[in-house]
Amino acid sequence: MGKAGEALRQVLQTYKISQNKLAVTMGIGRSTVHYWYQNTQDPSAEAVLEIRKALRKIDPVAAQEFIRLYLDESDKDFYPSNPGNK
Repeated sequence: MGKAGEALRQVLQTYKISQNKLAVTMGIGRSTVHYWYQNTQDPSAEAVLEIRKALRKIDPVAAQEFIRLYLDESDKDFYPSNPGNK
């Protein structure tokens, strides 16, 4: 599945944030967070922004780390390793 779920799992584990706490902060069901965490479903682009917003309320550093992990993985796929070789 997607990079957002992988980033979310890593951040929740590293910063010891429960899936339930994130769900409550976001105002959604814990099962939705669980699906993202387990990479069963990818969060929508809007949900990624809401995850970041909720993480900012819980731990601003965790929110920054979530976006960094999510975007760093995306950047590797977007940019060729050697743009001069086509």
